[in-house]
Amino acid sequence: MSDGFSEMLVTANGFFKKLAANNAKPFYEEHKAFYVSEIKKPAELLADLLAEDLARLTGVAHKPKVFRIHRDVRFSKDKTPYNAHLHLMWSQPQEGKPAWFFGSSPEYMIVGVGVMGLQGERLTAYREFVDREGDALSDALDTAQTTLGAELSDWGPEPLKRVPKPYDPDHPHGDLLRRKALAVTAPPRADWKDNGLVPAVTATMKGLLPVWALLNTL
Repeated sequence: MSDGFSEMLVTANGFFKKLAANNAKPFYEEHKAFYVSEIKKPAELLADLLAEDLARLTGVAHKPKVFRIHRDVRFSKDKTPYNAHLHLMWSQPQEGKPAWFFGSSPEYMIVGVGVMGLQGERLTAYREFVDREGDALSDALDTAQTTLGAELSDWGPEPLKRVPKPYDPDHPHGDLLRRKALAVTAPPRADWKDNGLVPAVTATMKGLLPVWALLNTL
């Protein structure tokens, strides 16, 4: 049985499709009340419920966040003012720990987990982790791909062209060492429309737990 969030997501994708074709202030202002009542507020409840599920799955509290519909265009060549998608995130209080993601638009729906914005000491720690636990991480990623259809995301900065020093250029996990962010994404369980979005997303999060557990040791 649907949990209501499935219908919300269908509604949201219909709205975002229209917004993508009319991405300007007049259209948004005309439909702002609809967006807030039918998408934003239900999405906040969805984020809260999934935060509870994540706490049960991981044993760690996660703070939910619904990303703003307004785009930050200060440093972007694309000046369209609004995001034509719904993105949620769950993060731990401690900086550097892996975060969880949910994204939906008319073109895609994903659940993900990863570490982003790696630089300085955090980037050094990530590379040491890959050097130390690369076999286990690769196995977890391969299992997620086989069982969930997961794949590495291209979120974040472009990977380096070469394996960074002091690691061997032919390091067995050179592809992971070259990254400055690591996130893996997978689609929610296919029955989300009929049996509910929350259980479908939670099932995919459960499948990604081995990846989270490894990244959480960073």
